[in-house]
Amino acid sequence: MNLRDRRIQYETAGLNFEDLDESPIQQWHAWYIEAVEAELPEPNAMAVGSIDSDGMPDSRIVLVRGFDDDGLTFFGNYNSAKGQQLDANPVASAVFPWIGLHRQVRVRGTVEMLPGHESDAYFASRPRDSQLGAWASPQSEVISGRDILNERHAEFAEKFAGVEVLRPPHWGGWLLIPDVFEFWQGRPNRLHDRFRYRRDDVTQEWMIERLAP
Repeated sequence: MNLRDRRIQYETAGLNFEDLDESPIQQWHAWYIEAVEAELPEPNAMAVGSIDSDGMPDSRIVLVRGFDDDGLTFFGNYNSAKGQQLDANPVASAVFPWIGLHRQVRVRGTVEMLPGHESDAYFASRPRDSQLGAWASPQSEVISGRDILNERHAEFAEKFAGVEVLRPPHWGGWLLIPDVFEFWQGRPNRLHDRFRYRRDDVTQEWMIERLAP
């Protein structure tokens, strides 16, 4: 099928003001639970956008590992392209693509590194081979082949044989502190429902606004 001719009609009940929680965090959790119950693949996956040193946007899929009133948390290699970009320009956007429910949630805000003890706690919960992978992969660097990764994984497996795998100093978490949310629900005829939460400059309370699709 020609790409320009591929279309899906979104037949949903839609989204109204009265459907929304006053808190965007609680609204996100309600939709996340529905995504889990609908058995969507990787419902906690999000596309995170950052900005490189040339001012160009850069995006990749990561998994959110926490979402509360402080913000959302995700983890990775601080030396990676993502890590260097967030360090130099600590702002980011995120998109949750719940296509199976004809929904998406957009988030935008500032980014902070998580305290070491929080990164330690999450790293300790990871499968051992994933822990070793964090040591083995020089993420975002050019390598000559996959054999390099396999060899480094084996080296660190031997190094940590019989002992706990400690978190590498170059690996940890970030907190995305949202100042804008957008909840999007697909509707027929491309007249979708879009609602934006943004903080009032004075009260810092969340305001909800309907946007044209």
